[in-house]
Amino acid sequence: MADISEPLDGVFRVETHPRAANTALVVDKIRSVYPHQQIYGKFCPVQGYVDAPPRELYEWLSDTRSLEEWTYSTRGFTRTERPDVWAGYDMLNADTKIYVRTEANPEAMTVDYHCAWDQGEHLWMIYLMRVVDARTVLNKPGSVVLWNNCRHPFYDDNPFPETAPAGREEWVGDLWDMFWAGHQIELDNLTAIAEYRHRNGLPLTPDWMRS
Repeated sequence: MADISEPLDGVFRVETHPRAANTALVVDKIRSVYPHQQIYGKFCPVQGYVDAPPRELYEWLSDTRSLEEWTYSTRGFTRTERPDVWAGYDMLNADTKIYVRTEANPEAMTVDYHCAWDQGEHLWMIYLMRVVDARTVLNKPGSVVLWNNCRHPFYDDNPFPETAPAGREEWVGDLWDMFWAGHQIELDNLTAIAEYRHRNGLPLTPDWMRS
C-alpha cells in the first residue's frame, strides 16, 4: 500500500478527518438550489430506467442508424468512404452535416457515439452510453441507461470554421446550456420507443436496420 500517512491538501480520509468533521464538510456541500453551471458546466449526465431487455436495447443502440429514431434531430445517415463512419444531417440547422462513428462493446454493453458537425476527420463530440441490466442495480427486469457528455474545448471554439456551411451563425457549443434538457427529451424518446416495441412483442431493432 502506498504511504499516504502525511496528509495531502484536499484529501479527506477517516484517518485525518473524523466522521463529525467530515459530516460538516458534506452538509456544507449540500444545497437546496444549485447553479446550472455548477451541475452541468463540464459534464452532462442523463440516466433513466427502460422497461425493455438490456441486451436487445444495447443491440439497437449499437447501430448508428438508431439515432434517426430516438434523437430529436439527426437524420438521413448513409455510409461514407470510411466504412465505420456514417454521415447524416443535424436538422437543428439547415445544411449542417453530422458525422458519427459508433464504438460498441458487447461485453460491457457500452455504446460511444463519436461525432462532429461539418467534418468527419476529427470526431470530437463523444456521447458515452452504457446499458445496465436493471436486475443488477434495481432488482427488477429491464434496463438502466447511463449517458454522459464531456465539455470538450471545441464546444467553445469551432476548430474547423472553414467546413461550416455558408451563413450558419450557430455553433453546437452555443447550445451547451440546453444539453441536459435536450438529452433528457431524447432519452425519453428512446424509452418510449423501446418500451412500445417490447410491450407489443416487436424487435427493438427494426427490420430496416438489419439490412
